Amino acid sequence: MHRAIEIPSADGVIDAHIHTPDNATGLLPGVVLFTDIGGLRPCYHEKAQTIADGGYAVLMPNIYYRDSVGRVVPEGRSFRDEDVREILLGYAGKLTPEAQARDFEALLAGIDDETVFADGPLGVTGYCMTGGFALRMAASHPDRIAAAAGFHSARLADTENPDSPVHIVHSIRGQVYLGHADRDELMPPEQVGAMDQALATAGVHFTTELYKGAAHGYTATDAPSYDATADARHYRQLFRLLADALG
Repeated sequence: MHRAIEIPSADGVIDAHIHTPDNATGLLPGVVLFTDIGGLRPCYHEKAQTIADGGYAVLMPNIYYRDSVGRVVPEGRSFRDEDVREILLGYAGKLTPEAQARDFEALLAGIDDETVFADGPLGVTGYCMTGGFALRMAASHPDRIAAAAGFHSARLADTENPDSPVHIVHSIRGQVYLGHADRDELMPPEQVGAMDQALATAGVHFTTELYKGAAHGYTATDAPSYDATADARHYRQLFRLLADALG
């Protein structure tokens, strides 16, 4: 089951959704789910519900709330359409590290205001560009984020970019899991290696895996690159991480 909520932030009102198991009783460990660049849409509600059914309360915010409420991409359209891509890239360009930091504060306050979430550590997972969001949230709130995961993440370790997440992972105290597509042009081998090195140097408890044969977007059921085998593996590894870190 899920319900829509509104969370006040410094930049407006975040429209978000909370997914919980249908048979939930009592408080549940919390997980923040950031959508990929396509934003809120049915396949991500399905993803959030699948995670929730594992025994969690999942908060899924609209990352584009500054520009649009609810679903951004019309049914039947996608990021692959040039006009849609232009809009999404424009929205995504506003999600600077500073904007993300303000959103993280608002989301944590929203979780604290909702009675379904148990006290204690939280998990966060991101996809595509928001794999970096998950790492950044874990780094900026190490006292609250015990598990951070990224799947088919994009550009996590652009060492020439001062805003790259690779520069802040030393602040992470929680566990990290990164599931990379081995044919992902948005996360080339040199960036995978640079991120692994940064995490290892920082002493972060982390696991990195390459999903053989999978392409960027392998968890998105509405994308041509969807890979059912890789998607199932993503859930197994995510649930393993959450169980270990959150209990």
